[in-house]
Amino acid sequence: MDKVASSREMLLHNGTESEGKPPRYLGIVALTVETPTSSKPRFDMPPRPPPRWKTPEFIFYLFAFIIVIPLLIKIPVDLSQPTHPNYVRYFRRLSQGWIGGRQVDNSDRQYRSFRDNIPSLSLLAVGHLIASKLYSALSRVAGLPKSGRIVFSAIVSLLVLAGLHGSSILKILFILYLNYWTTKRLGATNHAPFAIWALNVSIIFLNEIYDGYKFGAIHPSLAFLDSIRGAHPRWNVTFNITMLRLISFSMDYYWALTKRLSVALEPRREKDRVVMPHLAEDYSFINYLAFAIYPPLYIAGPIMTFNNFVWQMRQPVQIPFRDVITYLVRFVACLMCMELILHYMWVVAMKDTDSWLGLSPAEISLVGFWNLIIVWLKLLIPWRFFRLWALADGMDAPENMVRCMANNYSVFGFWRSWHRSYNLWVVRYLYIPVGGSTRPILSTLVVFTFVALWHDLSFKLLTWGWLISLFVIPEMTASKLLPPSKFSQKPWYRQVCAIGAVFNILMMMAANLVGFVVGVSGTKYLGEQLYGSWQGIQFLGFACACLFIGVQVMFEYREEEMRRGIYRRC
Repeated sequence: MDKVASSREMLLHNGTESEGKPPRYLGIVALTVETPTSSKPRFDMPPRPPPRWKTPEFIFYLFAFIIVIPLLIKIPVDLSQPTHPNYVRYFRRLSQGWIGGRQVDNSDRQYRSFRDNIPSLSLLAVGHLIASKLYSALSRVAGLPKSGRIVFSAIVSLLVLAGLHGSSILKILFILYLNYWTTKRLGATNHAPFAIWALNVSIIFLNEIYDGYKFGAIHPSLAFLDSIRGAHPRWNVTFNITMLRLISFSMDYYWALTKRLSVALEPRREKDRVVMPHLAEDYSFINYLAFAIYPPLYIAGPIMTFNNFVWQMRQPVQIPFRDVITYLVRFVACLMCMELILHYMWVVAMKDTDSWLGLSPAEISLVGFWNLIIVWLKLLIPWRFFRLWALADGMDAPENMVRCMANNYSVFGFWRSWHRSYNLWVVRYLYIPVGGSTRPILSTLVVFTFVALWHDLSFKLLTWGWLISLFVIPEMTASKLLPPSKFSQKPWYRQVCAIGAVFNILMMMAANLVGFVVGVSGTKYLGEQLYGSWQGIQFLGFACACLFIGVQVMFEYREEEMRRGIYRRC
């Protein structure tokens, strides 16, 4: 107790926690990537129960894993053979592979655009890093002011942007200036937030409707500019990410003017860098430009706030070289995992050609499951590539994917760990302003409607957003009726939570199959196969039993994290 009290007093005396990296943890919990908030001291947590890993219950779970996991792999691999009857439906979507003489399912357009461009993106990253390191070395020798780094970054960013988008850089700069002018013009007026949101949401709608606009449509004499396309002509596809940065700049500036927060102290934690404002003159066009088109994070994120970006430009975070190398190893491991899946499981091609029609309920379910795994990996890999680039440049951007997709049982926890930087952005700039926890249903509905439309102007994603909003209600209700503070010590509580978590997982899988895999009609067909036959009901019962075991392992994994001082809200 004395040690706890002295630690608490030290934190109160210092006014903040040190942001330093968490200590190195051994064992299974090291599989989860570290985040700045994962090792915050917690004084309100009761003592954790002793480990259950070696109990008869978990030894049984281990044997279940040994039997079931190979089946999860074997079934889709057996379906992905040239000798399978359905092969003729999708073989044209396969390409020549490089592993084991197998073809590769490179048919997902979104991931293919990244996979095929890894060499050129790597060269761009290396060139940018060399230029950045040379400038840092020269600026130290010449004694240049720290503010020069952000000017240099803005100049390099403009060159990269011109190479990526050609003449469309003029369209981007016009939109950036329009948002900057509007923000400065409105200042601290009450209607500034609404106007900023309306402007930026309107722009992404117009970008979609007019497909990035054509110079020739403005005036025939400008048509020649349309032929200067750049390496990535479809600038409007990546602009949705840029729009988030524009709102971040505008709202951070608005709050700097209206909230009157202290700017005398230097931030010491990631959270401090996000909320602590700058002086009004720091919200300048050059800082805004460098932030909006910063090359490592421009194409796909992760998303940073303007406040955080400028603080790190002024006072770079000390990122140990070992951490960068460890993150590189993680990235390569994930990339190779994806390559193995695409070579041995052609489930994306099956999904896109409806080649799963006529399969058994177990086979259809696993085609859907592995498509969800591929959706997770195809997002995780580019995000980690660009975050790795930023880390090597000395910029500590938020980690986007904290946990594996298959290590989630809570709707809220899933969205805190999936696209984490976007989640943090949404909470700061939309969820809390709309009402947050005081109006959770309304706030959640507004958030997921925006998230769905931001991703794509399509009915299936709008349906996905509304399903997610609906599926949070059971978890919210259960947490009110059976709060852990009151019942967590009861012997039945863990089992009841696991049953609820199984239904949570089924609902989340259904929603994500609608939004990102087979759409409404495909998910409806899967439901008919599972509930419309005795074979489907048997498989569903078996799947629920497996999910129950998986959830128990997820619970214990999080308990193990807390035993080692790691506290995550996901």
